[in-house]
Amino acid sequence: MSRFVAAELVCLLACCAASTRGQEVPVFSAGVESVRLDVLVTDRDRVISGLQASDFEVRDEGVLQDVEIVGSGMPLNLILAFDTSASLAGEPFEHLVSAGQALLDRLRPEDLAGLVTFSHEVSLREGLTRDRARLRRALAAIQPRGETALVDGSYAAMMLGETDVGRDFVIVFSDGVDTSSWLSEPQVFEAARRCNVVTYGVSVRGTAAPDFLGRLCWMTGGSLFELDSTRDLSATFIQIFEEFRNRYLLRYTPRGVSGEGWHPIEVRVKGRRGAARVRSGYMAQSGARSGRLDDPRGRDSAPPSSSSSAETKAAGNVKDASGPRGASLDATTRSPVWWW
Repeated sequence: MSRFVAAELVCLLACCAASTRGQEVPVFSAGVESVRLDVLVTDRDRVISGLQASDFEVRDEGVLQDVEIVGSGMPLNLILAFDTSASLAGEPFEHLVSAGQALLDRLRPEDLAGLVTFSHEVSLREGLTRDRARLRRALAAIQPRGETALVDGSYAAMMLGETDVGRDFVIVFSDGVDTSSWLSEPQVFEAARRCNVVTYGVSVRGTAAPDFLGRLCWMTGGSLFELDSTRDLSATFIQIFEEFRNRYLLRYTPRGVSGEGWHPIEVRVKGRRGAARVRSGYMAQSGARSGRLDDPRGRDSAPPSSSSSAETKAAGNVKDASGPRGASLDATTRSPVWWW
C-alpha cells in the first residue's frame, strides 16, 4: 500500500471522529491558555467526592499553579475499543457484547459514544454519536475472528476521542497480548503523551501480563482491571463508568513554566487522606496540537518522514465500518481490501 493511500486512511479515521464533534480546540500547545486535568481521588479504593478547588495542590514542572474545578455538567465522550479476535468466540464474546450494551444504558442524553474493534484489523464501527440505536446495531453486528492488534486498536481509540468538547475516556478490552499490530508500543505511548484522553484497560488473566495496557492506563490517568472471567465484564465496565463520572476536572493557566516540551504534573490532596490519580504530564508544543504520530493533514507537499512509516502501515490496518465506503489492510496477508 502506498504512503499516499495510507495517509488518506489516517485522515479517514480523523474525519470520522471530527464529524461528530464539531471544531476541535487544541489543549496541549504553547499558544493555549489553559490545561485540563481529569483527576480521580481515592482513599483505600473508595472514591472521594465533594472536594473543592482549594483542596488540590497542582504543580506543573514543580511550579505551584492556581486551579479551578470545571465541567461538572460536561458531557462524556466514551470510546469503546473491543478485542474481537477469534479467541473470544462463544460465551466470552456474548459477555463482551452484553457488557457494552450495559454501558450504553448508563449514558445520559447529552453524552457521546463511539466503537472501535480490533482483531487482525482495526475497524471504526461508529464515530462519536448520540444515536444509541446505531451503537447497539454496531455491537450486535460484530463477529469474532482473526488475531489481536491491541496496540493499533488502542491508538485508534485515543485518536477518536481526542477532542476538547466534552470529557474523553476510552475503555479498552482484550483477552490477550498483541499479535498483529503495525505500530510499536513506544510510538503509542508517545501519542498518549500528546492527547488528553483517559484510558482504562480491562483484561482477562492469562499466561502473559498486560504490560502495554497497564502502562498506557498509568500514563493517561486511568486504571487497569484484570479479571478471572469475562462473566465479570458488565459489573467492571459499570464500575469504570461510575468512577469516571466522579472524577474532578481541574483547569489552570500555566504560570512560571516553559512554553514547550514535556511538563510533568503532580497533584495531591491537601489537608486530608487521599490519593490523586492523574495523567503523568502533558506535551506543550508550538503550533497545532496533535496526538497523532505524523498527522498528514495540511502536509500534502511534504514527503512522509521516516518516523511515520509504522503509522502509515497501521493506517492501512484501519477499517471504517460506519459507512458504505472504507478500506482495510488484512494483517495476515498484508494486502489492501477496498469496498464501496
